[in-house]
Amino acid sequence: MEIKGTVPKQDNYHLAPEWNQHSESYMLWPMRPDNWREGGKPAQKVYAEIAKHISEVEPVTMLVNRSQYQHAHSVFENTNVRVVEMSYNDAFFRDLGPTFLKNGTNIRAIDWEFNAWGGLFDGLYFPWDQDNLVSKKVCELNRIDYYHNDFVLEGCGFVTDGQGTLILTEESVMSEGRNGVVQKEAVEQLLKDYLNVKQIIWIEQGYYMDETNGDIDNMVRFVKPGEVVLTWTDDENDPQYQISRAALQTLEAATDANGNRLKIHKIQIPSPMYASDGESEGVDPVNGLLPRYPGDRLVASYVNFYIVNGAVILPTFNDEQDAVAIKTFSELFPDHKIIPIYCRELLLGGGNIHSIVASIPK
Repeated sequence: MEIKGTVPKQDNYHLAPEWNQHSESYMLWPMRPDNWREGGKPAQKVYAEIAKHISEVEPVTMLVNRSQYQHAHSVFENTNVRVVEMSYNDAFFRDLGPTFLKNGTNIRAIDWEFNAWGGLFDGLYFPWDQDNLVSKKVCELNRIDYYHNDFVLEGCGFVTDGQGTLILTEESVMSEGRNGVVQKEAVEQLLKDYLNVKQIIWIEQGYYMDETNGDIDNMVRFVKPGEVVLTWTDDENDPQYQISRAALQTLEAATDANGNRLKIHKIQIPSPMYASDGESEGVDPVNGLLPRYPGDRLVASYVNFYIVNGAVILPTFNDEQDAVAIKTFSELFPDHKIIPIYCRELLLGGGNIHSIVASIPK
């Protein structure tokens, strides 16, 4: 049921951190042939691998379009993955699903607007009408009351410590294609009212060439209150170098909602990765144009991990930095099992692990 007349802050609902216990994770099955190569078949294998690993520690619901329902159902037979038919346009659940809030043991959600990362101005596809209904459908499926707001905001666009601190990128949240020209003060007030946060830290840019206009989850993530990981490179010739240095300066100067400085862990990116001719040719053209061109740089970030109950699902890329990242995250999450997943197929579709899955808090 939609809640009208109040905002979450008035009702004492707040944004929970991702390391809180989950009751369930949600995903959307990839199949869009003008985004995923070979009709999504290679990406489906990665989605299935991730879903099956998550389902070992918490239930998973895989939302599937009608044309793929029987196929997906057969993939997940005898697993803890529930397959539910639902209409949608593309497969990035975190961006178009609900934002879940907690008040003690009570759960509510926010249904934001979604316009494919920029609408007709600089969005990535059209139409997105079915994507924009997924959030409401998931709330109603789970009998979770929700607030609606006409502001365009994706789940990959913000991260929190669960103690009143929010980190975002100006490049993404303030992009003209999402909400037109808006004032930062008005956006901050909206975020404080709906996410019930006190301190907002703005990073200027996200990962270099991130087609979402630089959503924060490829750049900066909380691993615990007062502690973040930052996408980094020591290669001064890489355009990412200056972007990460600027983010570091912002984070070093910032304080969280408790007035504390942040502890920052630099996470080196793998060697630059690019789409091959064959990978590009596997994507269906739209209006005579290829959505994925050979030589497109892939947004490969270890920071785009997903925390589940007792484990961290970590993207890897067959690069020498994989081992370094696994060791670092093992130290950052000593009580969690680190599960590495090779994620090139997700990068080719414009996403990564964190962007394709999200949880309902327990």
